[in-house]
Amino acid sequence: MSVIFDATPCKLGEGPLWHPERGQLFWFDIISKRLLTRHDDETHHWQFPEHVSAAGWIDRDALLIASESALFRFDLATGARHDLVALEADRPANRSNDGRADPRGGFWIGTMGKDAAPGAGSIYRYYRGELRRLVTDITITNAISFAPDASHACFADTIAGRVFRVALDNEGWPKGEPETFLDLSAEGLNPDGAVIDAVGNLWLAQWGAARVACYAPDGSLLRAVAFDAPHTSCPAFGGADLTTLFCTSARQGLNAAALAQYPNSGMIFAAPGIAQGQAEHRVIL
Repeated sequence: MSVIFDATPCKLGEGPLWHPERGQLFWFDIISKRLLTRHDDETHHWQFPEHVSAAGWIDRDALLIASESALFRFDLATGARHDLVALEADRPANRSNDGRADPRGGFWIGTMGKDAAPGAGSIYRYYRGELRRLVTDITITNAISFAPDASHACFADTIAGRVFRVALDNEGWPKGEPETFLDLSAEGLNPDGAVIDAVGNLWLAQWGAARVACYAPDGSLLRAVAFDAPHTSCPAFGGADLTTLFCTSARQGLNAAALAQYPNSGMIFAAPGIAQGQAEHRVIL
């Protein structure tokens, strides 16, 4: 059973990150251009001049944050920003979307058109100072997640209803072509953000379905965790023992009637005792 972890209503909640050194959850409201956190039973936020969407942790006091124009180092204590590399800064119609650090210390980030233009998105990896484009022609990039043994990565194109899997080499770069892992199009399910747990199961938020569904490494559906918001957007494992499943949600795309029926939309939820997650990997600059 899930509870409300934080009642701040986000237009488009995304990118939850449990910081293992701080024991603290961070997440984003992409449309409102904010990074949020909850600490000592209080909600705090940082406001940015552009869309921000995903983060990895560098050390106790610094995050790598993806924005619509750059990947930058952000100091949590001072609020100072130091840009590391441009990210489609020459494409103002695009913004960053889903992202996560991989087991080798790289950071994967997807982009998309602000109006979800077909095929406008790509997926990149930032690793030890190099930004390399890995995948092109994606409409809505999502579900970036990694096997605990670092053998493969997953990602999705929400519009296509498909989650892909690609093998990784010893430095964390893709080898071979991505293959379809889940095709949910026939079920009308929309794959959004995802995380892989400690035993290799994929926990996938499904936009419009009010749930996070768990799939085994062979693609079979194991279970689903319901949340009180139709537009579940991205899960993360956290808590002291990494067994709490957090999930962001969104108010975007809901009319007045839907918001009246689901007033908790946009809040972030917590479901304790769900499964054993992986600790989020440190980004190596």
